[in-house]
Amino acid sequence: MMNSDFWRKKKVLVTGHTGFKGGWLSLWLNELGCETFGYALRPPTNPSLFDEASLGEILAGSIADVCSLDDLSSAIDSAAPDIIIHMAAQSVVLDSYTNPVYTYATNVMGTVHLLESVRKTGVRCTIVNVTTDKVYENVGQDKGYEESDRLGGSDPYSNSKACSEFVTAAYRQSYFPVSEIDKHGVAIATARAGNVVGGGDWTPWQLIPDVMASFREGNKVTLRHPDAIRPWQHVLDCLSGYLTLANRLHSDPEGYSGEWNFGPATNDRYSVADVVETLARYWGIADGWELDDRSHSHEAATLSLDSSKAREQLQWQPKLTTGMALEWVANWYKSYFSSGFARELCRGQIEQYMAL
Repeated sequence: MMNSDFWRKKKVLVTGHTGFKGGWLSLWLNELGCETFGYALRPPTNPSLFDEASLGEILAGSIADVCSLDDLSSAIDSAAPDIIIHMAAQSVVLDSYTNPVYTYATNVMGTVHLLESVRKTGVRCTIVNVTTDKVYENVGQDKGYEESDRLGGSDPYSNSKACSEFVTAAYRQSYFPVSEIDKHGVAIATARAGNVVGGGDWTPWQLIPDVMASFREGNKVTLRHPDAIRPWQHVLDCLSGYLTLANRLHSDPEGYSGEWNFGPATNDRYSVADVVETLARYWGIADGWELDDRSHSHEAATLSLDSSKAREQLQWQPKLTTGMALEWVANWYKSYFSSGFARELCRGQIEQYMAL
């Protein structure tokens, strides 16, 4: 599991720090005593966790695009980070259908620019490239996908993230081989996580923001695919996986380079409808959703991850079941809607999580 002492005074660059997961990670790194730097576009939503929690007050950040090689190289050279956690991405599946060029530019060339910036500047660092559970070629299997399973992706988002995995592997083999770590000093791994839930998410077309907005207004949420099963996990479980991996990779590049899944327990399976009905109970609503029977883009019926590699080799496992995670989500939004103190709410849940 995560070693808090390891992080004290480490210099960490987070790309995508203005996003939902990036905001939570920046707060957690601040709690751990890191010197944190951010690199991202302006917050992608309004409201955003970055603004609501005033994250610009607690870390140095560059508002710039990962598609700019010069800007990214300059930021990496200036920060000279010990660790880079790369999360800057176009992360919405439906948006990838309407803007595939931007999706590929950000998710593929953004990865190229990050790794090329490290190569150009000569920074010796540990890199965790965050992709997604959707990088796997979904063949409709019921069992969880393992790291050795074939990559694919039938939509621009999933496919672009699979491409990001290929780019990472190519750079590792061509420029940063593990066998020559003493020469170049760069260790690289990729992290594939499931559907992340947590307070402070206002991403459009995502389930939790839609549910919270509907419930607050006293409405039912409209579901496109209520029976779809996904590997739901709380944002802190997901981030603890990234942090654990970065720690181990930094200490032992040979042992921990490669690809890693982070998902819920195999038997912790919730459909979209299950998630909404659970949130409705915590919100005090009897009937929380209705079916949207219009035609929609294809989505896989089942997607699950096998995280046994992380459990066995990293000693990582989720601390929160999906039911517990959804309770934390409901509690966060209830408190936020009454108080507005986003940073304090996140810090409170981070402290609660670390005490488990």
